[in-house]
Amino acid sequence: MVPMPESRPYHHGDLRSALLAGAEHTLREKGAGALSLRELAREAGVSHAAPGRHFKDKQALLNALALAGYDRLGQALDGADDATLPLEQRLTALARSYLAFAIDNAELLELMYARKHEPDASEQMAAAVDRTVGSLERVIADAQERGEIIAGDPQHLTLLTGATLQGIASFAAGGMLAPEAALDGIGELVHLLLHGLKPR
Repeated sequence: MVPMPESRPYHHGDLRSALLAGAEHTLREKGAGALSLRELAREAGVSHAAPGRHFKDKQALLNALALAGYDRLGQALDGADDATLPLEQRLTALARSYLAFAIDNAELLELMYARKHEPDASEQMAAAVDRTVGSLERVIADAQERGEIIAGDPQHLTLLTGATLQGIASFAAGGMLAPEAALDGIGELVHLLLHGLKPR
C-alpha cells in the first residue's frame, strides 16, 4: 500500500504575520509580480487554503503589506519629529527619516504608493497616507501660519517636497547616489528648499 502524502497543517501560530513577512521578503528579492499566496503558504508550512483565512486574494495581501509599510513609516516619522526644533532642523530630521525609510524599503514604498489598491482598502489607505505624508503637510501649514515659508496650498508644497525626496531616494536605490551621500546631503537639500538657489 502506498502511503498517503503528508498533508500540510492548516493552522499556524501567527500565520498572518508569517505571510506578511514572507511577502515582504519576496517583494524585496523578486518584486510584487512574484508574490503568490500558494507559494507563501508552502514557505510557511501550511496548506494552500490556509492564507484565505487572512487574505481573500493576492490584492488583499498587497493592501495589508502596504498598510504595514505605512505603519512603519509613520512610526519612523513620529520618532523623528520634534515640534520644539526650529523649522529647518525639524524638516531636516523628518526628511532624513523619510529618506532612510525609502532607501531601506524601496520596493515596499513603491507598493505603498501604487494606486491599484482595492476599494475595500481605500479608507484605510487614505488614513495611512494622512498619518505619514499628512504629518509633513501639517508641519508646512503650521510654518505658513507663522510666516516662516511662503503662502500657497500646503498640499502642493508637500507634493513638491515629497517629489524631491523621492527623487533622491530613487537615485540612491538605482545606484546613482550612495545612500550615505544621500542621507548626508539632506540638510543642504532642506536648506535649498527653504531658501532657494537665488543669491542673497
